Amino acid sequence: MIENGFTYLSALAMIAASIVYVEKKSTLKLFEYLPAIVIIYFTVMLFSTFGFWQKSTEITSTYKAVKSNLLPAMIFLMLLGADMREIFKLGKKMLLTFLLASISIALGFIITFALFHTAFETDAWKAFAALSGSWMGGTGNMVAIQGALDLSDSKMGYALLIDSIDYAIWVMILLALVPMAGRFNTWSRADTSLIDEVGQRLALKETTKKMDFTSLFLLLAMSLFVSALSQYAASFCPVTSFLTTTTWVVIIATIAGIIMAMTPLSKVPGSSEIGHILLYLIVALIASRANFAELTQAPLYIFAGFVIIAVHMGFMVLFAKLFKLDLFSLGVASLANIGGIASAPILASAYSKALIPIGVLMAMMGYILGTFGGLMVGKALEVIAG
Repeated sequence: MIENGFTYLSALAMIAASIVYVEKKSTLKLFEYLPAIVIIYFTVMLFSTFGFWQKSTEITSTYKAVKSNLLPAMIFLMLLGADMREIFKLGKKMLLTFLLASISIALGFIITFALFHTAFETDAWKAFAALSGSWMGGTGNMVAIQGALDLSDSKMGYALLIDSIDYAIWVMILLALVPMAGRFNTWSRADTSLIDEVGQRLALKETTKKMDFTSLFLLLAMSLFVSALSQYAASFCPVTSFLTTTTWVVIIATIAGIIMAMTPLSKVPGSSEIGHILLYLIVALIASRANFAELTQAPLYIFAGFVIIAVHMGFMVLFAKLFKLDLFSLGVASLANIGGIASAPILASAYSKALIPIGVLMAMMGYILGTFGGLMVGKALEVIAG
């Protein structure tokens, strides 16, 4: 049984790194359905369930210190690739489609929670708020909201469970709908003439430079500095029952990432790689405080997730008819929200490889809006919960 803080941290890092290595080097079908980050979470939770480490004073202090300091750094690095100037090149109609997808997802959470909130624990709204951050952005946004709302690690397990199971089914449905695009577009009277033009015009500014010692060191140092600065600045911000100091830390780090994404720092290679390392470590830390015995309401949460998606789908079909939107834009906007950078380009490529940049940029837009959107949904859910 592990009792030392550093040994505990190194064990989590080793578990996470091993799973990522296996994902990259193996041909296991498992990784086609479950991303490494989900497997990391449930593997670490399994170790926690069997008591491989204690919740001792030293381990608890290590957990709190590492998580609170790495979270703002991770948020900053994940946003460095989200250049607003590139996103605006998508055009008004595609930006509108993305925002409508975000709004319909938010409505899905609010309507579903209003219907079923009495079946959940009193603080379940925090888990759904964290999930809404993921479904309007990505896992990084979900982790950010978990920290901002002080969501317990056991409740975070429900959010990740819904995120993995319900999301996987939704991806399969959207891919199965691709052959129906022509008939759907005729029904919605969508004008698709601009889609191929936008896809061809967009050229992602991928750097030709390789990651090197200097760039990695600079990004790591900058992210840690932003983390320290965010925590210092947050200590001067006014707090309420909802806007805590931790919430301000998340907001300040997010704004810093959005601003710096429009500077030469965003061209330095390696921000995504370091950001994902920090994200995997944070997810492993969260999982290390939970265990499977606490997931007693898993089926109810999973069912609620499907209801959220059903409401989202209903609103998107309605918006398609009202605004004459095409199936490609609807599907990619939905996955850019719910699936993020991992799945939106895959769906875009199912229509045409020329459209992959649209999926990437929409997903990056989700990173920017996911944290703010999730916090707003969280406030609405808190009011419903009473």
